[in-house]
Amino acid sequence: MSEGIDFAQRIAEDKAIRSHMDKIGRKILIMSGKGGVGKTTMTVNLANALVDMGRTVGILDVDLHGPNVAKMLGCEDGILTTAGEGENFFPVEARPNLKVMSLAFAIREKDSPIVWRGPMKTAAIRQFLAQAEWGELDYLLIDSPPGTGDEQLTICQTIKELTGTIIVTTPQQVAILDARRSVSFSRSMGVAILGIVENMSGLFCPHCQTEIPVFGIGGGEKMASQMDAPFLGRVPMEVPLMEAEDAGESYLGLKPDSHVSEAIRAIAERIDSGTAVSSTGGGA
Repeated sequence: MSEGIDFAQRIAEDKAIRSHMDKIGRKILIMSGKGGVGKTTMTVNLANALVDMGRTVGILDVDLHGPNVAKMLGCEDGILTTAGEGENFFPVEARPNLKVMSLAFAIREKDSPIVWRGPMKTAAIRQFLAQAEWGELDYLLIDSPPGTGDEQLTICQTIKELTGTIIVTTPQQVAILDARRSVSFSRSMGVAILGIVENMSGLFCPHCQTEIPVFGIGGGEKMASQMDAPFLGRVPMEVPLMEAEDAGESYLGLKPDSHVSEAIRAIAERIDSGTAVSSTGGGA
């Protein structure tokens, strides 16, 4: 009997998920093979860039063990409100035309860890997708944890019309090794690769503007070429970017003419133009 109830619940969830996703234009999973490469930084700043371009954007944070999107957007104290008499809820509005859904809004003790096995994570992500009332959006950016595990698999299997993946890496080889696995994962799931972003690609000295190759330069671009995947661009390092994220402020708004802001806007424009689309096959 319980299996029948679970099956019925799953069908109802799938129907609700499809209903919500049908109102959203492009659904993009942002991945990184390795932790610490700036995937959430890219998610938040691409979202801000798209909003600045006049798009309506949602961010779904499925990095359940480290939900940092809300902190970087300055809305970590946001409260989820219910939608009518049902169980659905409205995501938090971080700024006009930018909505956020994160487990961070349900955790009041900020130091409390999320100690969940795979099935609980899958159930939580499906609940987010089934019950969050996004309304009509141009984009839903899905921020995932490092690797190719439960979270990424759940998104790819649940959102049938997933537009594609963006894979973030740094230039160094230890990050490239894991990023290649993310490329292979996307292809194995039949999901298009929208492109590779090479983050932390050089550091511009704040005094003389000399570019310093702290982690190297060009590794992500070379990997994209080797694996026949689109290359979206290089994003350098800048200390004020870290400071803006810790303060929950839009770096693009604070430093619109910086190297980082120019690079992120260029990547957002490539994504929005629809030219950043790869086939799901090929690669080495």
